[in-house]
Amino acid sequence: MSDGYGSGVTRHDVIIVGAGPAGLGAAARLRGAGFDPVVIERADTIGSAWRSRYDSFRLHTIRWLSGLPGMAIPASCGSWVIRDDFIAYLESYAARFGVVPQLGVELHGLTAAPHGGWTLTTSMGQLEARRVVLATGACTAPRMATWPGSESFRPPVLHSSRYRNPGPYAGQTVLVVGSGNSATEIATDLAASGTVRVEMAVRTPPAILRRDTRGIPTQPIGIALRHAPPAVVDPLGAAMRRLTIPDLSAYGLPAPKRPYSQFLRGGTVPVLDHGFVTAVRSGKITVRPGVAALAGDEVLHSDGSRSGPDAVIAATGYTPGLEPILGELGLIDARGLPTVGSRGAANKPDGLYTVGIAILLSGLLREIGKDANRLERTFTRS
Repeated sequence: MSDGYGSGVTRHDVIIVGAGPAGLGAAARLRGAGFDPVVIERADTIGSAWRSRYDSFRLHTIRWLSGLPGMAIPASCGSWVIRDDFIAYLESYAARFGVVPQLGVELHGLTAAPHGGWTLTTSMGQLEARRVVLATGACTAPRMATWPGSESFRPPVLHSSRYRNPGPYAGQTVLVVGSGNSATEIATDLAASGTVRVEMAVRTPPAILRRDTRGIPTQPIGIALRHAPPAVVDPLGAAMRRLTIPDLSAYGLPAPKRPYSQFLRGGTVPVLDHGFVTAVRSGKITVRPGVAALAGDEVLHSDGSRSGPDAVIAATGYTPGLEPILGELGLIDARGLPTVGSRGAANKPDGLYTVGIAILLSGLLREIGKDANRLERTFTRS
C-alpha cells in the first residue's frame, strides 16, 4: 500500500514509529483489519527498552491484564512476568502476527506534507505517509537530575537505566535517589544481595500499595477508579495504605494525605511493594532526605545532613523524548507527554496518532491494547 513520487520519496498508507509493545500491538490490530503498516524502530531489535531494564525487573501489572491484543502472555510465565519472559513474548507476538519492523531507522522530524499526510525525516532519508502512529513509549529518554556540584563530584553517578545488578557494588555504600518503582526496586535488589549498604534519598515520600494481597492484585482497583475524581480516590487510597502498609513515618516515609492528587501533579505512579517495605523496616535500606547538592565525595541533603556514598544511582525517571518531534507542532504538554491520542487530535492536521504514550494507574500494557483497538476502529471508519 505504497506508491512512488517523482522526488524518489516512497509514500505509505501507515507508518508506525516504534517496535515495542505499543507498536507491535497497533501493527497487529491494523494488519488484522486489512491494513499494511510499515513499522520503523531506531534500535536493532524489538522491545529494546525492555531489554535494557535491570536483571531483576518484573512487570508491575498482573500477567492476565498485560497481554497485547489477540495473544495472551503464557500462563507458564507466572503471575508477575520477568523481563526475559516478556521479551520472549514480544518476539513470539511479532512472529505470530507477521510484524517485521525496519530496524535501525530513527525518526528525527515530522512535518505536514504539502499534498496531505506527513513527511518523516529519518536516519534512512525521508518517508511519507498518509497516517503516522507514534508508539515510542512513555519511558524512552532517561531524565537525569542535575545538582549543584555535580561537575566536581568524585563518586560515579549513573542513571537507573544503566543499572543491571548488585554485582559491581559489592562491599560499597550506594545511594539511590528517587522514590518511584524503579528506585524502590533497585534499592531492594541491592539490599537483597547482602553485600551492599543501601541508602535512599527521597524528596517526596511515595504512595505505597501492596502489589497484591493474598494473591489478589491491586491493579483492578486502579482500573475501576481510573475516571473517578480525586475526592473519591484520595481517601480510598489513603485508607488502603493504612490497612495494608505499616506506618513508615519513623523511617522517613510518611504516607501522603492525598496520594491520587500527588500522582496527578507529578505523574509518579504508586510504588507497588514486594519487598521494599520489609527492607526499610529491617534496616537494610536507610531513607535520607532528598539531595540538595554534591560536594567532592559527599552528598548534601535537604535537611543539612551529609552522606558519603561510593556510588549514586539516580532513579529520576524518564520522558517520552518527543519534544523534537511534536514540540513545534504544539502537541506536547508541560510534562513532555503528547496531547494527541489513538483517535487523533481535534483541530490539528489529520492523520497523526499515538499509542501507549501515557502514565496511567490502570496499567500501561492494558491501555496499549485499548489504544490499539480504538486505532483500528478509527482507521476502519476513515
